[in-house]
Amino acid sequence: MKITIIGVGLIGGSFALALKDKGIAKHVIGVTRSKQSADKAIALGLIDEALPLEEAVSKSDLIYVSIPVDTTIPVMKKVMDLVKGNQIVVDAGSTKAALCSELSGHINRRNFVASHPMWGTEYSGPEAAVHNAFAGRACVICEKEKSDLTAVAEVEDIYKKLGMNLVYMDAKAHDIHAAYVSHISHITSFALANTVLEKEKEEDAIFELAGGGFESTVRLAKSNPAMWAPIFMQNRENVLDVLSEHISQLRKFKSALEKENLNYLYELMENANKIKEIIK
Repeated sequence: MKITIIGVGLIGGSFALALKDKGIAKHVIGVTRSKQSADKAIALGLIDEALPLEEAVSKSDLIYVSIPVDTTIPVMKKVMDLVKGNQIVVDAGSTKAALCSELSGHINRRNFVASHPMWGTEYSGPEAAVHNAFAGRACVICEKEKSDLTAVAEVEDIYKKLGMNLVYMDAKAHDIHAAYVSHISHITSFALANTVLEKEKEEDAIFELAGGGFESTVRLAKSNPAMWAPIFMQNRENVLDVLSEHISQLRKFKSALEKENLNYLYELMENANKIKEIIK
């Protein structure tokens, strides 16, 4: 299979490595924003060559789009205009509703499979790509019924070979659930980092005293704003909804401490402990 990856960063680069590791693709074409990124991706063995968009699409059986969501829609429209016959187009974006809506009436809509591999780290760029990134992770496929059956089966087969567990949702449901299990975690991490940076002026103290709990909670604050700001904006309504609930929960903890209400504090934490029944 001839595969082009548009956006050879953390997700696209890791996908390229997985394709090669599993023998799905021996030759991978990359489309990047700059020659510097292309050279780096080639040097790291993520792709075998870099080509302009039109040429890359023309030579490919499958086109995998893994770029920030604010640029995904215009790029996807260009790609969808170029594909012919049985070519397959897959995206890996963290939001689905806006993209699926934009492409709903496209003449080549059935060539497109909307997907979201639920994996990532706080790092970005070609150098962030890692082997075996997707094994054991969930991958959401949206609007399966609107895609060609053969295209869906091909994409399902690839993700299964990478060790992913497939989940099916409509685009709007995906964005709601993503806001609760992914997007709010990043906002919370960014906010916590800003809180500590604002209140703790001693950088040495942060470095020396930061324990495992703080490090794991604030890890996502290292994430690239160029990727996450567009996600928050594109999923704005759902993110605002979960953010309002999160603020409400923080106020409950604040109230318990202000009123020195130990029983209420215990109650809040014991209720939170129920997450252990879901996430082992």
